[in-house]
Order: sequence, then structure tokens, then C-alpha cells
Amino acid sequence: MPRHHATPRRFLLCPPAHFKVTYSINPWMDPTKPVDVPLAVAQWEDLRDRYRSLGHTVEELEPRPELPDMVFAANGATVIDGRVLGARFAHPERAAEADAHLAWFRARGWREVREPVHVNEGEGDFAVTASYVLAGRGFRASPLSHGEAQEFFGRPVIGLDLVDPRFYHLDTALSVLDDRGDDVMYYPGAFSPGSRAVLARLFPRALVVAERDAAALGLNAVSDGLHVLLPQAALGLFEPLRERGYEPIGMDLSELLKGGGSVKCCTLELRP
Repeated sequence: MPRHHATPRRFLLCPPAHFKVTYSINPWMDPTKPVDVPLAVAQWEDLRDRYRSLGHTVEELEPRPELPDMVFAANGATVIDGRVLGARFAHPERAAEADAHLAWFRARGWREVREPVHVNEGEGDFAVTASYVLAGRGFRASPLSHGEAQEFFGRPVIGLDLVDPRFYHLDTALSVLDDRGDDVMYYPGAFSPGSRAVLARLFPRALVVAERDAAALGLNAVSDGLHVLLPQAALGLFEPLRERGYEPIGMDLSELLKGGGSVKCCTLELRP
């Protein structure tokens, strides 16, 4: 069994103080279903506190009343080697979130901060491994954003086509388990045949996930190299992760699922 080690991470999260579902821009969102904001806040606080209990640093982005989806902080930027590539959202309902994120980074002295030309939704569609930046496309991010990211970060960007609208962002279809060892898990049905072939070639030892666990947003997970925080409803992933030497930790973010996100969507990693 592989030996895995946790490494301290730095995360940016945004409290869901103003979370609600008043529009629908993905298949998970239904404005007719009420949102329990106090419960959403309690679930989010449990995630934040769990990160801190594992030795990670959590910083908080101030939520804005007019931006109910700000809780999904992963969409606001991508940070690699201390360089910040901002987001440009596909839907006007979320467009102002990009400026809120850029302002946060600039106010705290991050020097290399770029406002993008092409549509990308941060770590929603960019996943970082030891060797690559994996980049989703098909529902939100523009394919042109991939070249923009490669030029900015100086890392090879691998484009992957998403074909199932339930998995509209890459972080709903694939998760990086060990960013030092290129270990990932993914749901093949979310990808085009060619992209499945690319994933099989790049990651022959990947954990291939069943549809039922992917449909529970089990791939919207965060790993520190050892601990894997994931939706507790993805029951079929816990034993396979343990068999690979990881320690899965189930989280209940059921209220935030009404907006189409879970653990990863709430978590932007600030990579130094």
C-alpha cells in the first residue's frame, strides 16, 4: 500500500452568509427549493474548522449580499507558484465575483496577479498535479483559456472535454489526490472518448469512480496528500481510498449542493 503524507496547505474560503438559489446556471440549481442559510453556514463552518484541525491555514473572503455564489471560492482564481490567474465567468450572474477575488489578492500584496482575457472559472476547471495543469472545457471555460494559463504559469496544460452537463466543471468530474505523485480519481462518463484515452494514458493507476459516487459529487473533493475531504454521500469511495493509503473524511455540505457545489467548490488553494 502506498505511503502518503499530508502537507500543510493554505486555503481561501468565503462564508455562505448570503447563499441562495434565485437562478439556475447548472443542472443542480432549482430556485423553487428553499435554502436553509443557517444550516449552510454551519456546514461551511464545519469544513473550515476541519481544515484548521488538520493543520491547514484558512483565510476568508468577505461575502457580498448581491453575489450569492461567492461561497464557491474555488471558481474565483487559480494560484500556482505564487502567481494568480483571475477568473472570467461565463454567466453574468457571477461576473462580479472575479473583481472581488482580484481585489482580495491585490490588497494582500500578491505581486503577480493577472486579469484573464478568456473565460475561465478558476479551479472549477483547472486542476494542478505534479506534472500538469488539467483544464476542463465544454460548458464553462473557453479552450482559449488553456493557452493563456500555460503562458502565465509556464506549466503544460492538458485540455479535457466535458460532455455530461451534470459535470459542468472539471472539479465535479476529477479530483487530484496527490499533487506530488500525479495521483487522481475521475469519472470516465463525464469525458469525451478522446479525453478518457488521454486520462488513461497519463494516469494509468487512477482511481476510476462509478457514476453513483460521481453523481453524489464525490469527486468535488480536496486532498492534502493524505486526508481526502469529500461529500459523505459518496459511500463507494471510502474503501477504495483507504485501500490506496488515504484517509477519507466525509463532509455534509448538503445545503450547498443545492447550488451545485461541495467541498472543492468551496475551497481555493493558495499555492506559494
